[in-house]
Amino acid sequence: MPPSSAMDFSGLIFVLLLVVGALLVLPIVALVVAKSTARALRDEIAVLSNRLRDLEAQVARLARQIAAPAQQASPGAAAQSPSQTAPTPSPVKPAAAPAPPPASTPAAPAPIPATETAAASARVPSQPNKEPAVPRFALVDSAPALGRAEDTRSLESRIGSQWFNRVGILAVLIAVAWFLKLAFDNHWIGPLGRVLIGLLAGAGLIAWSERFEKRGFTAFAYSLKAVGSGTLYLSLWAAFSLYALMPAWAAFAAMVAVTAFNGIVSWARNAELLALYAIAGALSTPLLVSTGGNHEIALFTYLLILNLAVLILVALRPWSRLLFATFGGTVFFFVAWWNEFYSYDQEVSTAFFLTCFFLLYALTPRLVRADHDPRGEVSGWDFLALVILPVANAALAFLAFCALLPPITANWADPWLAVGFATFYLLLLRLPAGGALRRSPPLLASLELAMAVVFLTLAIPLKTRGRWLTVGWLTEGAALLWVSSRERQLLIRAFALICLLLGIFALLALNPRASTTPIFNQRFAAYAFAIAVFAFVAWLARRTPDDPQANPIIHWQFLAGAAVLAINALILIAGSLEIQSYWWARSWRGGYGNYYVWRNYVMYAHFSYSAFFMAFGAALLGAGFWRRSAFLRWQALVLLALTIAKVFLVDTSELSQGFRIVSFLGLGVLLLAVSFVYQKDWLNLRGEGDRSS
Repeated sequence: MPPSSAMDFSGLIFVLLLVVGALLVLPIVALVVAKSTARALRDEIAVLSNRLRDLEAQVARLARQIAAPAQQASPGAAAQSPSQTAPTPSPVKPAAAPAPPPASTPAAPAPIPATETAAASARVPSQPNKEPAVPRFALVDSAPALGRAEDTRSLESRIGSQWFNRVGILAVLIAVAWFLKLAFDNHWIGPLGRVLIGLLAGAGLIAWSERFEKRGFTAFAYSLKAVGSGTLYLSLWAAFSLYALMPAWAAFAAMVAVTAFNGIVSWARNAELLALYAIAGALSTPLLVSTGGNHEIALFTYLLILNLAVLILVALRPWSRLLFATFGGTVFFFVAWWNEFYSYDQEVSTAFFLTCFFLLYALTPRLVRADHDPRGEVSGWDFLALVILPVANAALAFLAFCALLPPITANWADPWLAVGFATFYLLLLRLPAGGALRRSPPLLASLELAMAVVFLTLAIPLKTRGRWLTVGWLTEGAALLWVSSRERQLLIRAFALICLLLGIFALLALNPRASTTPIFNQRFAAYAFAIAVFAFVAWLARRTPDDPQANPIIHWQFLAGAAVLAINALILIAGSLEIQSYWWARSWRGGYGNYYVWRNYVMYAHFSYSAFFMAFGAALLGAGFWRRSAFLRWQALVLLALTIAKVFLVDTSELSQGFRIVSFLGLGVLLLAVSFVYQKDWLNLRGEGDRSS
């Protein structure tokens, strides 16, 4: 056998092994899905059992309510009968002839007058007023035992009917492969005969599977269809690639026909497994007919048609797991083509196909026909299709669009691209339901809102640097918090807090460099802007009523208190940084290299720190007295306590004798004044108390 033929046959065996491996992997996936489905069914049985128990209680309660009025009406009727029947007593006439008594029963007595009948009815309760028996169901007790028996049998059934089935198919495929190799080595069969044998064998297996399916062996019939379809694909691939018996377009069209046949059969038989086999064949077609050239438009047009067909199928059938097969296959082909053939002169056509795929999978969660449990929730693959698929689609599409552009264009286009993604998801959130487009579930709506906020937050660091990064994040946080107060959206409030925290991080970590000009510099302006934003947050939080269902961490009153703390902390940090920058610049200008001059400026800085802390503590305490806020006064007391510690522990060693006297004197006067105010109680805090903080 020539070396080239041996290499070609090795490729055939390799592809055959790939198909066989897929046949072995798919049952594993089916096993996992079956276990999750069984778990969901057990949960559903438990829910139904609880509902049956509730129904039994309601039936018993209704029966008692029906019986009670009848029992109350009987004495009244007995009391009225004598007065009504006293003038003309007559015997009671039965409404219908009674049934003949049995042989052992004595003869029926004479008719009783109505008065005696009424008295008897008053003494003995009538039979129809007896409380009816409530039906009882044994489903609750029998369900666990049934589940255990089903689990025990399912393992045996899975081994006997599925795994042995797969192993048998594998053995047959290996035997056929070795026989064909022997026939090919001895040139018993020519190239055309080999292809025809494969096509006839594949078609025969598919036709033979119908007989088993009619007899109830559905799983075995589907396995035969999968083997037959794989044989058809391999035969067409051999006719095109190995023997050049047909052009690429003809082999491609024939494989598409096989895929379409499997898709139609899966739709007609309502068989999701056959649809999965069809998708596997459809995704293997470009690999089998590949010539190694760059056919971007043909490849992506084919994948787009395939994805549209699967989307239509999923919109009509609850087969959401098929979306992950087509999505993963599309990503695989796109990445493989990108690494091999992409260049910047193809960015227009590539951007078009990227946009089509992105829009397709962005709308997919609104088109999926999901199965809901009795509680109205989705589970399993439907949950993944509503959560994982949109997030993966958004992330991969954004990265692909960013990589699509050359570096010079990407520097200014990437931020606007993020803004465009955020705008798209906000519009998608407002897209109304209509036709095949279903109403967005609450989980999906929250996810789309979250992605819009994430892209908007991502656009800020892509566009800005330094202080503008702080300004952007703080502005976004304040805007989201305002929207949350109007729309009562807890998720928006959480994202607003994240943006505010990012703004604080950027303010503290990505600060502009120190300036020699005090107060009027970029860093102090950034701090002043942050203080203004948190003042707006405190004002907004105090005016907005709390939601009792919200998390205590993001209650509006809690946010108001946290904003006030942030304002005071930022004022202390900004003032301390200005003091440090001013005296640091003076020390380097006036005494570079002179230790004594530098030491004097350090002493001036420490004295300035103490004076600033005392002044701010006094101002904060005055605001607490004015607003009758114990929250502000406690902050002032804590700051004064820290100032006392600094004066006694630091200033005694760092300051000179004169500054030390002034520092202690100022602190003492301030503390005596505070003590005097508290003792005099001019604001009558003991009597009226404080306002709500």
